[in-house]
Amino acid sequence: MTAQGTAATPAAATASAAGPAAAPAASEASAPTAAPASPAGPVKRDWRGGRPFWGGLLVTLGGAEVLFTLWAPLPLLLHISLVGLAGYLVPSVMLLCGLLILFNPTQRLFYSILAVLASLASWVTSNLGGFLIGMLLGVVGACLTFGWLPDQPLRRGRQRREDRRAARRAAGAGV
Repeated sequence: MTAQGTAATPAAATASAAGPAAAPAASEASAPTAAPASPAGPVKRDWRGGRPFWGGLLVTLGGAEVLFTLWAPLPLLLHISLVGLAGYLVPSVMLLCGLLILFNPTQRLFYSILAVLASLASWVTSNLGGFLIGMLLGVVGACLTFGWLPDQPLRRGRQRREDRRAARRAAGAGV
């Protein structure tokens, strides 16, 4: 084993036996090639940062909440929907819009408008919008999505925090 904790490769052994001319090739062959391990946090943060994550999540949760209130026991039902199919269709559209906002953020404006219309329609079709909770989650999530802009520069305070984190990582890696 070498000092870095990797086993010497057969190519490195034959290169060192070949003489000093093959020494650079031997050091390249024995160098570890594994990518540095990165924590899962920055990867998730990069994925969430490239899309209207919280807006899509709120629309999805709102659609799921309205859909689940349709299956509530009869004593909890406040309002029987106008049409049975619309009671299931509107929250399904909300749920679908939320997922599409998360996984296809390029069309976020269309999906957010559709989500706010479906959220408001759930007032009439689905137990007062899932007892108001699902409707409010859908409207707030759609508004967050509509207002989200990609590729914005970081605010000054956030940029300073990111710079400090990068400096700490560089200092920790150098030690």
